[in-house]
Amino acid sequence: MTEALDVRRVRIGFCGEWYDADPAAEFVIGREGDLAVDDNPYLHRRFLVLTWQQDMWWLVNAGTQLSATISDPAGALQAWLAPGGRVPLVFPDTTVLFTAGPTTYEIEIVCEDPTFTPSQLEPSSGIGATTIGPVTLTPSQKQLIVALAEPLLRREGTSISAIPSSKEAAARLGWELTRFNRKLDNVCDKFDRRGVRGLRGGPGQLASNRRARLVEHAVTARVVTADDLSLLDGVDAARSGIDRAGSARSTADGTPA
Repeated sequence: MTEALDVRRVRIGFCGEWYDADPAAEFVIGREGDLAVDDNPYLHRRFLVLTWQQDMWWLVNAGTQLSATISDPAGALQAWLAPGGRVPLVFPDTTVLFTAGPTTYEIEIVCEDPTFTPSQLEPSSGIGATTIGPVTLTPSQKQLIVALAEPLLRREGTSISAIPSSKEAAARLGWELTRFNRKLDNVCDKFDRRGVRGLRGGPGQLASNRRARLVEHAVTARVVTADDLSLLDGVDAARSGIDRAGSARSTADGTPA
């Protein structure tokens, strides 16, 4: 039995550190446990649990408030793990994203001798209207997602990130907050209609943490990738042009630039 379990070794990576799960015991991830992620008061003490059952590893959400987004690096799998839910770990690499308060955490789970090996998917490209499966995004809608996901897209490896507030993301794009919120509502409605869970808090209401859920889905499903950061280049160029123009006017007026 031990030999069979050794074949299915599981390692958990977080911020450059690696942990081994023991098939004979649960591996607990949370504010406390085998992997103490952070002392964030919004994070459950006992949140995610890896357990060996039915000849495979399972990831269980033992929390009561928080959810997690599960994916493989190629984007072949994307699942929303709500409180009380469980998913089998069947791929060689699994990425887990979850948000507690203002902070988003990313964990990598590596399984030896996995049940499935996903095929490679071609990355999306282009800066025009983009179709990801059945969801079509306008350039400004994709810009909005990139602005919110920028900290995650710029990361290297697993990490801790802070998703921008609506006010910060609006300022990043040079938009009025009312415009940003209107577009955010439209984007969340669009994904919700296509079956992306966690974007609604109830009938007719968008979830209060929809920014975090939108970013988790967009990054893990490869709706946006690091290549799409170029969509923010025009914003930076326009801002630089305004700054140079302001500096030139100040110099012409004889005032300090």
